[in-house]
Amino acid sequence: MTKQNSIYLSDLHFEHKQWNSELMFWKDEIATFEHRLEEIVSRYTSKDVLSKLEHFQNQLILHGNAITYLLKDIKTHEKELSQFAMEHPVAIDHVRFDDHTGLRTKMETQRELYTEMKKLFFDFVSKSM
Repeated sequence: MTKQNSIYLSDLHFEHKQWNSELMFWKDEIATFEHRLEEIVSRYTSKDVLSKLEHFQNQLILHGNAITYLLKDIKTHEKELSQFAMEHPVAIDHVRFDDHTGLRTKMETQRELYTEMKKLFFDFVSKSM
């Protein structure tokens, strides 16, 4: 482990908390988007609109699943860090840990994909109203 690939426990924990907050916000947003789609489906019978609506329903399911997996991965990593902290209480302020670049990359990728889906979703909703 090089110094550049290591990070303090408190920094890892802080990032986990930030990600959890962001992911929980997205879960709430998805629930709101699902309700919005329900409103739209009750207004339209056009096959084109219904096809796009179904596409976004599927996208929301996929993003919801990705959020669930990320939350699980974060929780697992947090448990590992907590276990280390319990076993080595003095070392936690001095020891540097492997940076969780893999998890960070997953989070950044999901953030990009989710942002793009939201842009397309809002575009669809504004055209459907």
